[in-house]
Amino acid sequence: MTTPSIACIGIIGKHDNPLHIALFPPHTSAPSAHLEFSFLLNASLDIFDACARDRNRIDQDLGMLQAIDERLSIWGWETGTGTRFAVVVDAWGRGGNRGLRGVSDGDLRGAFKALQTAYVRLLQNPFYVPDEHTPMAVASGRGKGGEITSKRFIEEVERIGEIWKPGMSVV
Repeated sequence: MTTPSIACIGIIGKHDNPLHIALFPPHTSAPSAHLEFSFLLNASLDIFDACARDRNRIDQDLGMLQAIDERLSIWGWETGTGTRFAVVVDAWGRGGNRGLRGVSDGDLRGAFKALQTAYVRLLQNPFYVPDEHTPMAVASGRGKGGEITSKRFIEEVERIGEIWKPGMSVV
């Protein structure tokens, strides 16, 4: 039996701007994989917005946002400041074979908490200015735009994506 794994982690800014996208094997080998996962993450933004309008939702863990097919599903988490974490789970795992174990609500909570901790640490860095990555700052010439380049943050996101397994409470 194969164990589901993380195929992609996306960090999306409060202005729906991609801040970081990380791909994990076996999805790193396809030449157009980054573009395909960017489209999937972008498509999930409408679902994030619908969940944000749900006034009864208190929890940051939005659960499964969308099942792409029998293999891939997108799970979401939104911070209090509007930054969104999207995790694409590959139900077939790294082996690429159909697995019997699925992913249930709460299985990604540890990964999302670890991602939020990594993002908070990034924000605590005095050299990181989050407003430089907004579309308005870029348009006005004040911002850098693009993705997060912090080596420490990128390494932590990669660590989380590589070690996560369903049911892990601490990542």
